Order: sequence, then structure tokens, then C-alpha cells
Amino acid sequence: MIGYTCKYAPIEIFTSLGVKVKRIEPNVTSYDKAETIMHTNLCSYVKGVLEDVIMNDYEGVILTSCCDSTRRLYDTLKDNFPDKFIYILDLPRKVNEESVKLYEDTVKEMLYSYERFSRKIFDEKKLKEVCDSLKVQSIKPSKGLNIGLMGARCNDGIIELVKSYDANVLFNISCTGDERKYDLKSENIYHEYIKDLLSKLPCLHMTDISERESFLEEQKKNLDGIVYHTVKFCDIYSYEYAYIKENYDIPVLKVETDYTKQCEGQIKTRVEAFIEALKAKNGIGDDVMEKRIDDRLNSKDIMEDTTGKRYVMGIDSGSTSTNAVILDSDKKIVAYTVVRTGAKSSESAKRALDEVLKKAGMDRERLSLIVSTGYGRVSIPFADKEVTEISCHGKGAHYINSKIRTIIDIGGQDSKVIKLNEKGEVIDFVMNDKCAAGTGRFLEMMARTLEIDIKDMGPESLKWKESIKISSMCSVFAESEVISLIAQNKEKADIIHALNQSISSKTNALLGRVGKESEFMMTGGVAKNIGVVKALEEKIGEKLFISDEPEIVGAIGAALFGFEGLE
Repeated sequence: MIGYTCKYAPIEIFTSLGVKVKRIEPNVTSYDKAETIMHTNLCSYVKGVLEDVIMNDYEGVILTSCCDSTRRLYDTLKDNFPDKFIYILDLPRKVNEESVKLYEDTVKEMLYSYERFSRKIFDEKKLKEVCDSLKVQSIKPSKGLNIGLMGARCNDGIIELVKSYDANVLFNISCTGDERKYDLKSENIYHEYIKDLLSKLPCLHMTDISERESFLEEQKKNLDGIVYHTVKFCDIYSYEYAYIKENYDIPVLKVETDYTKQCEGQIKTRVEAFIEALKAKNGIGDDVMEKRIDDRLNSKDIMEDTTGKRYVMGIDSGSTSTNAVILDSDKKIVAYTVVRTGAKSSESAKRALDEVLKKAGMDRERLSLIVSTGYGRVSIPFADKEVTEISCHGKGAHYINSKIRTIIDIGGQDSKVIKLNEKGEVIDFVMNDKCAAGTGRFLEMMARTLEIDIKDMGPESLKWKESIKISSMCSVFAESEVISLIAQNKEKADIIHALNQSISSKTNALLGRVGKESEFMMTGGVAKNIGVVKALEEKIGEKLFISDEPEIVGAIGAALFGFEGLE
């Protein structure tokens, strides 16, 4: 089996030789093996490819000289796998007669090398047979959502995730969206093949990418949104993303990953929230969820009290707390509870369910629906519907204060900034990446280091006198800085104030990515920390609206979504 990484790789040549080919899509949890033979600071995708090659039985790997990291990958593979066929093709950046001839010669050299390596003989007629057999299925716009995939190496997981939410993938022009189709009619089959191969819709590494813009212009009339995937630090793709955001009135979700399995949780939340927002904007229902609600309602008699009221519970399963709210038909809060999330989210959810029912003075059968949200939403077996925390925070914030346009949600695991329109619909959002800096976990870690109860950190920070700066945004390195400050005998209040300033700077950067629009609301457990709140207000230059219980905003939104389902 020959592995390849680039759509410009001449894989049909290997197929015509009877060789199985496979596009390498790393699906790893770490780079333990790769980092023993390759520098840790290299591109995560390249390290993932190396990890995949180490773990699987490839006969060879075909690369193209698209970037420096790929060249380093070639060097590493060549040095460490002398028995495999490792080859890198020098890819032209332009498409003209000279570049086609140049690539012809480059591919021919690779072919000669493989013939010597495998003792197989290339036949142009078999290449034509392979190319003629390729069937490309044209994708037509659907009545539902039509999503375009762009950027660098949009993996199969994202594609399947989009499809799983009843959205149609209208096109995929990322690195992995290589439609293999050829029109080989001249006598010089090999020349026509290389010309067609090089003339594919250009990637961002090509000199002239105007064809991508023309393609998008053609597709935009049928397009509801774009999922733009990039690999961390692959900066060349950021230019196209910025251009689309500035010049097209098309919703765009940017998903930046390091190509590991650990990204799956945040990818799922972002893509799901993006599609939820698009469905709300276009008035499209969620057929799968609506059927589940119908089945639920048909399976039992929905109990009402003497006034004819129904009750819906929203439950927000977060990393540090699990919050439950019961609303009645008048959209009034009957009861709520906040419990600590333990080692198993399902057990914490059950505990929250029992507590909120006890506070409401009712049994579970009185609930018409239970809607879950938060990272643990899929692990709550008794929930009838799941909605992302992004949509739920938007819905909950609008319910509490309809003037809110920007939500700052600092939870236990991540930070989010959510932008709303006047109807309370999510129009844009950003999340921090896989880093605990600036979250509730970050503050808990620092509280332990400073030997102070986390509840006392806010009031203590207001006593600060000396302005100290903590430069690192990484939780681990920031803790090292705090330990160093303790060793310098700095006051506890001054250190906590420095931490608050650090959090506010990171959050302000997230705000800048969606655009600051008044009025602002802060949700999540960190909203109870007066020190962080004041530091953020100084950065923004405005007061933050904070509800009486900022941790239950998402659960309120989940319950409101439940009533919409019933209606």
C-alpha cells in the first residue's frame, strides 16, 4: 500500500500498476513515537503522518514539496525507513506548459524509481483505463442546509459530523477534497494526465488562486455557510479565511485543530452550534430531534397541573458544575440547582435531577421534556434532546436580558464569546482552543498554589497595591511564575490581581475576534469572581451585566429550547 498526503500526487499511476493507494489521515492521540525521531515543534499534521506511518504497514509514501515541514518529514522518513519507497515530488507553483513539462519529468523520475523498487512496469493504456473508470458524483443543492468545506486538510470526521446534522456538503475544496476526474483523449495520455492533475482547483500554495474565488462566486447563491478548517500554525490558509470573512456575506466557522483525537469534543461543539445557528436563521427544524420529541410525547401522557401548566427541565453538564433548571409554561423558573461535576458526568446529572425535582416538589413524571447541554450533554441518558451550550447561552441570555448582544462565558474548561442579534439568535462565536488558561480550572489551580479558597480570590484581589505582570498565558508556565512570585515574597492580593489581568487580556483577545458590541453579559462560574469581573470591565471599558445566578444561564436556554420543541 502506498500512502499519499497531497491531491497533486499521481496516485492513478500506482493504481494502474496494481498498487493500493491510501490518503494518509492521521487519527492519533499523541506523537510519542514521532517525536522520538522528529523535532517536537514541527507541524502537528506532519507529526501525525509520521506516527501513522510508524504504526501501519505502508510499502511507501509519496509527498509533495508543499511546505518546509513536509520536506522535513521526507528527510525523517528517508533516514528511518530505508526499506520503504519514500519519494517527494517537487511541485510547481504555476500551471502553464513549462510547469506541466517540468512536473511530467518529475513524476517520470518517480515512476522510474518505483519500477526499479517494485519490478513492475508502467503501461499508459492501463493508466487511461483507471482514469476512465473514475466516476465523480455531482452534488446538487438540497432543500436543507448547504455547507461548503474549505481550508487545509478537512478530515473525514468533520465531513461526517456535518452530514450527521442533516446538512448537505455542497463542496469540499480543502486539501482532502480532491475530485479525481480526467479527460484523456489525445494520443499522449501521460502528458494529458499530468496536465489535468496539475490543473485541479488550486490550493493555497499555488501562485494563482483566482479560480478558487471564481468557484466561490459561482457557488455562493446556493451556500448557507462555510466550515473553514486549518491545521494549527498553517498560516497561509488564514489569509483566505480573512478574505472570505471580509468580502462575502456568508457565515463562516473557522475550526483550527492539531489533528489529534482530543480535538473531537470542541470540533463537535463548534460545528453543531454553527449548524444550529444556520438552521435557526433559515427556519429549518432539526428532523432527528423533532422525531425524538414526538416519540417521547407519544410514549406517555404529559401531566399538567390544575392550572394546565407543563414543565421542562434544562440541564447543563459542564466540566466543573452540572446545573439544572425547571421552567413552567409561563417560562418562569420553578427551581434550579448547581452541583459539582464529579468523575462521571452521568452520575452528576442524576444528582442534579434529583435535587432540582426535590426543590420543585415534584416527581420526574411531571416533566414534559428534559433538554441537555454542555460538554457532557451526550452522556445524559435521561435527556430527550441535546443542544450545544453556545445556542443555549444565547437563548438563556436573551431571556434574562433582551438588550444583551455579546456574551462572555468563562466556564471550567473553556472560554467563549458569543454574539447575538436583536432576536437573541447566535450570529457569531469564538472559543478558546485546548488550553485551560483563563478558565475556572486555571483559577482553581492558582488557588491551590496560593493556598486560598477560590471563593475568596475575588475579594482578596481588590486589596492589591503593586502592579505585577504574569507574562505566560499557559496554565503550567503561569503557575511557575506564581511560584516564583511567592518566592519573592510578593503579596497574595497582588499576585491574584495579576492573574485577573492575565485572564482579562486573553478574554479581550477573544472579544476582538467577533467584534465588541454592547451590551455585555458574563456567564459561567467565573462571573462570581468580582476581581475578574472588574479586570474585564476595565479592559472593555463598559459594565458587565451579571445575572443573579450566572451558572444556570445555559440550563435556562436548554429548557427554553425544550418548550420550543413542544410548541
